[in-house]
Amino acid sequence: MMEEALEELWAEAGGPTHGVGLACVGSLARRELGPRSDLDLVLVHDGRTAGVEALAERLWYPLWDSRVRLDHAVRTPAECASIAGSELSAGVGLLDLRPLAGDRDLVGSARTALLASWRNGARKRLPELLDSIDERRRTFGDAAYLLEPDLKEARGGFRDMSTLRALAATWLTDLPHGLVTEPYHRLLDVRDALHVTAGRTLDRLLATEVDEVAARLGYPDGDELHRYVSLAARRIGYAVDLTARAARQVLPVRRVISFARRERKPVLSEGPHGLIVHAGEVGLGQRVSVADPLLGLRAAAYAAREGLVLSPVTAENLGRALADGTTPPLPDPWPAEALEALLELLSAGRGLLGPWEALELNRCIGVWLPDWTSIRAKPQHNPIHRHTVDRHSVQTVVECAPFLTAVERPDLLLLAALFHDIGKATAGRDHPAVGAPVARAAVLRLGLSAEDADVVALLVREHLALADLATHRDHTDPATAETLATAVGGRAENLRLLRALTEADARAAGPAAWSPWRAQLIDALADRVLGRLTGAERPAPAQTARGVRLAAAVAGDGRPRVEVEPVPGGVELVAAERDRVGLFGDMAGLLAAHQVTVRSGSLTTEHGIAVNTWRLEVDDPADLPPASVLQTELQRLAEGDHRVLQGVRRRDLRNRAGAPTPFVAALPGASETAAVLEVRAGDRSGLLWALGEAVAGIGLNLRSAHVSTLAGQAIDTLYLTEPDGRRPDDDRVAEAITVVRAAAGLPEPDRQATTATADRHGDPITAP
Repeated sequence: MMEEALEELWAEAGGPTHGVGLACVGSLARRELGPRSDLDLVLVHDGRTAGVEALAERLWYPLWDSRVRLDHAVRTPAECASIAGSELSAGVGLLDLRPLAGDRDLVGSARTALLASWRNGARKRLPELLDSIDERRRTFGDAAYLLEPDLKEARGGFRDMSTLRALAATWLTDLPHGLVTEPYHRLLDVRDALHVTAGRTLDRLLATEVDEVAARLGYPDGDELHRYVSLAARRIGYAVDLTARAARQVLPVRRVISFARRERKPVLSEGPHGLIVHAGEVGLGQRVSVADPLLGLRAAAYAAREGLVLSPVTAENLGRALADGTTPPLPDPWPAEALEALLELLSAGRGLLGPWEALELNRCIGVWLPDWTSIRAKPQHNPIHRHTVDRHSVQTVVECAPFLTAVERPDLLLLAALFHDIGKATAGRDHPAVGAPVARAAVLRLGLSAEDADVVALLVREHLALADLATHRDHTDPATAETLATAVGGRAENLRLLRALTEADARAAGPAAWSPWRAQLIDALADRVLGRLTGAERPAPAQTARGVRLAAAVAGDGRPRVEVEPVPGGVELVAAERDRVGLFGDMAGLLAAHQVTVRSGSLTTEHGIAVNTWRLEVDDPADLPPASVLQTELQRLAEGDHRVLQGVRRRDLRNRAGAPTPFVAALPGASETAAVLEVRAGDRSGLLWALGEAVAGIGLNLRSAHVSTLAGQAIDTLYLTEPDGRRPDDDRVAEAITVVRAAAGLPEPDRQATTATADRHGDPITAP
């Protein structure tokens, strides 16, 4: 319809049949115009015909008056050719040039000229074109793994398809039609539904639009739509990678000129198991048969180990042979040679990614590992994760590479990493417990012994334990070490494996999940428990040497002392003062008053002197107020002068009014010497102060607080004692839950508190 309307507009504008032609580029030229797509029109003229500018105005103004989004240009064939040879983005766009009305032969000659110019300068322009692929990926990410992918700009999106066509137009490489045509049309359908749903031009699949877009396309929910988009984008992204690789092989290189006549033959080298290597790709030799069930694993392992590409033709043939039964299934359990090949593949580090993706796209992985299909392309509704569940699992395996020589059983580490999130197929927060028996059954099928399968199941079940305990629990409390020792079955090697899996999992999740601060906490707790399990435990001192020194100074003259120093991932502040109820909350408020973000805080008391140790999220001690200023303000707070906290109080009351309902739960068994509460609430400046003030208001001491923030939500663990150091009884714990809920942001002050409990990893057993 649009083309007919433009032809009518051409006639109404008095467009001639010779010397000038109306053409289109972009989605209209490709016959892919979406409901809210822009029109990209070019008025092509021969340079001699009069009245071209006036004709352009008669064409463009009616479109603007109709509120059509229009990109337009007026060019000669020579100008089109010049742009194709000199301007990358505009040149790529012009490659789709197609006539609509007027002098079609002129438009055809313009297209011929610009294609010739594009091809003539192809080798010179290839580096820039290939660099643009990498730049888009860095800027927009990968559409296959994002919760809100940009369907146009991200890897695997429409811009990549334009790049594929541009590469094919150079005649230096081919367009892989079979790989990308159907996935590309899938994404076009999603874009059209997104335009209709949003009522505007929108290429980013926003979370607010997903469910309605899914309904329009007949999917049961947004997760299925995400799977659909992910698998389509994977195909396109994979095709772009292969095509870009082929294009890079034809880039100019220095050659020694020789006048000897040589016959060009493919250069082949032999690999193990009858495999061959040609142009950096691993393929199948003439003597091998796809009826060998080990062939696919061995081909992928060899490609991964050598940093080569698994030939897309080979991957397709392997997948087809598995699907039609030409390749028989591996027996249950696998033979040792099959498990060895899988482990060789998994141990290849970053070399794993290419062969795994090739096999996964051709459905080989799902045949070998049936449980894998349950997490294939499954989205993660967690901002800390950058990948889908399956891609995150593979990345975790990749991140295990540095630890393979540091543990006694690297094979168990790799398999635990591969299956650590398998429970996310059906579960959320409790996915470790759900996934453990699934992982155990899976590795038994792979040929592991029952004893080794038990270790893999333990690692899957406890893969969050070390990080949770290290970042949310008091390291000096004996119950924390006891909980971790129990989680690893009392075995030092299990703890070493868990330490490696913990870091690999966090690094695979994304930059926000791993930091020097988290690494130090995890190492400190792991080392302490490892010493206990190996008989080399050193008891944690109640106070550091610096804390002891500051406490002695306070005992001498009664004045507060504050010192700061840089530590991995931030700054540590130590403050010593005579002990009193509310001291911890006052210090938290003082830091909030100076706009300092707290990561953790602890308080120890000996001989009436309290030492506060705070981990702060600042880059340098110079970013903090001078220690003398903090000492003076602490002294005034001790004397009852709370003016420094007035601003904090006002901001907190204002922010608390609109805060979401918090979750507060007691954690039974977390400590024998303190009541432990977990608080999840909307993060805000002054939250820790409000919690400390609330606890002090009922006469309890806040012994330590362990703070983390995720997606704007604070996850805090509070250790509470009576003023004399005793553990509060159940009635006092219930009272603490009530006041902490109110301080955290309970909308209705008279609402009943719920003494919900949680398991030792912080997952609620019953909701509040």
